[in-house]
Amino acid sequence: MTVTRRHVLAAIALAGTSATFSAFAAKPLVIGFSQVGAESEWRTANTVSIKDAAKKAGVTLKFADAQQRQENQVKAIRSFIAQRVDIIAFSPVVESGWDTVLREAKAARIPVILTDRDVNVADKSLYVTLIGSDFVEEGRRAGRWLVEHAKKTPGKVLNVVELQGTVGSAPAIDRKAGFEEVTKGNPQLKLLRTQTGEFTRAKGKEVMEAFLKAHGKDINVLYSHNDDMAIGAIQAIEEAGLKPGKDIVIVSIDAVKGAFEAMMQGKLNVTVECSPLLGPQLMQAAKDVAAGKPVTRRIVTEERVFPAEVAAKEFPTRKY
Repeated sequence: MTVTRRHVLAAIALAGTSATFSAFAAKPLVIGFSQVGAESEWRTANTVSIKDAAKKAGVTLKFADAQQRQENQVKAIRSFIAQRVDIIAFSPVVESGWDTVLREAKAARIPVILTDRDVNVADKSLYVTLIGSDFVEEGRRAGRWLVEHAKKTPGKVLNVVELQGTVGSAPAIDRKAGFEEVTKGNPQLKLLRTQTGEFTRAKGKEVMEAFLKAHGKDINVLYSHNDDMAIGAIQAIEEAGLKPGKDIVIVSIDAVKGAFEAMMQGKLNVTVECSPLLGPQLMQAAKDVAAGKPVTRRIVTEERVFPAEVAAKEFPTRKY
């Protein structure tokens, strides 16, 4: 029998051995990657980072855009299995519903790496590691900023509306949980409405319009699970004759360039960073897995909080 890279990967996947790929150094690593879609500035930057990093690392990348549909990702993963790629990586559209296809990847002895988002599976051995942000902590950071902001007007109750991300997705679930953990029970903060804006600018605008029709000037704060929805909401707020950033305080997550531009215009108050530049980390993790090196179950990216006051200073250095 001819020994191939896949036979070594099989040994790694099943036994966690320290086998190396020195004998196959001339053969490029093949990664099948399924992306959520291109629904936001963040996601576009994430895709560019992964493609650029693969090119620099000499990795053959088979890329599939799921267009925000889980069934498309399942098909892509099965296609990667059929193509017998070395490693499968993907950013899941939602958390649940992955057990079957990931068991198929395990049966094919192809290691799986998650990027950006987690999955909810009974058998955690179905994937090797998760690379990305701590979404719960991002929600906490957004909540902490708002709690401190509320302290500037003691005794005043601030009515909050929330634009959630895609229903069932890890960032939507976790950012909501983190925010609620910090703000729940605070007498100054009252949640009026919460609804999904699907992480898109257009949907964020549409839902914010509905919030404004229902509550009008009673809304004091918007908490948005990403910057694109916040930017869409800003348009709706302006069209309603109100001033975003002043009449309605806006707290968002991602820290994309569009958010910094909005902050410099006084239309957005703070954005919590969620770095999309995961490409280099993914390529390194993939190579480590392929070489049988130990990889931690969770690789967390370092991120910051950017209030409007620092936007002008930080903007020139932003890469996304």
